[in-house]
Amino acid sequence: MKLRALPAVAGAVLLALGLAACSGSAGAAPGSDAPSDAKSGYAIDENTLVFGVVPDSVDTETNYQPLMDYIAKETGKKVEYHESTDYAALIEASIAGKVDVASFSGFTYITATNNGAKLTPISSIVTKEGQEPGYYSMAIAPKDSAISTIEDFKGKKVCFVDPSSTSGYLFPTYNLIKAGIDPEKDITPVFAGKHDVSVTKTGEGTECEAGFAEDSEVAKSDKVKVIAKTMVPGAPLVYANGLPDDVKKKLVDSLAEITIDDIIKAGITSADSDAFRATFYATKPVDDKYYDVIRDICKQTNAKQCKA
Repeated sequence: MKLRALPAVAGAVLLALGLAACSGSAGAAPGSDAPSDAKSGYAIDENTLVFGVVPDSVDTETNYQPLMDYIAKETGKKVEYHESTDYAALIEASIAGKVDVASFSGFTYITATNNGAKLTPISSIVTKEGQEPGYYSMAIAPKDSAISTIEDFKGKKVCFVDPSSTSGYLFPTYNLIKAGIDPEKDITPVFAGKHDVSVTKTGEGTECEAGFAEDSEVAKSDKVKVIAKTMVPGAPLVYANGLPDDVKKKLVDSLAEITIDDIIKAGITSADSDAFRATFYATKPVDDKYYDVIRDICKQTNAKQCKA
């Protein structure tokens, strides 16, 4: 889990996609048709912050809970967990002003802002002491597969995560092109929807003979082997620009550069667990320019998902 996702492709589909809401202890999530409070700048009202994510795995809400509890304590507002059905739905929600704070992937952030979402990156989460923001996009194959290089993916059924996933689609597409493989003609793409599902399907070796996923989910499986890996810019925590200035300041002050110890000292005892420590150590500040590498790859791949 990264406490961190289509226009030409999505088009009308984006408008049709709703947001599936999951209710966490931070509060009951609003439905996809809940109107944003445009006058106040909040997705719902001045007492509530809507925290938007796309699930990386079945544990996403549990993994985010200590962070949401911390945001609630630091801002004095109720924080509602808003789990989008997929990356396209989170993009649409951000454009429509239905989230106040969100964990994006770098690619989703670029796609959303290209399409009118007004967002500002605050920070990116690191999972170990001394680590810089960033994680790996991994090319994988079944453990007993004869595949040993990216070039061997040609002619295979290949699992991706989602057309707007940074580590599960954009970087993989770039690496396939560098290996002389046309992602649209030389392979059969399979979109798994989540990183853990991509790993599972690839490990099974039937629906997918090779695949891509983020490092944290690959590490959980003993059914796949790593063929190659590429460093990806750390996924941003962002705030909606329409929020009042004092709220934005509180979010920056509380999220820009903190450690797990800071969260525990703030009284969030649930952060003091092996599960949260496995996914969160600290945050490091990032800004919009940090994601220029993704913009450059968008130009090099001419990925239609990048376009406004």
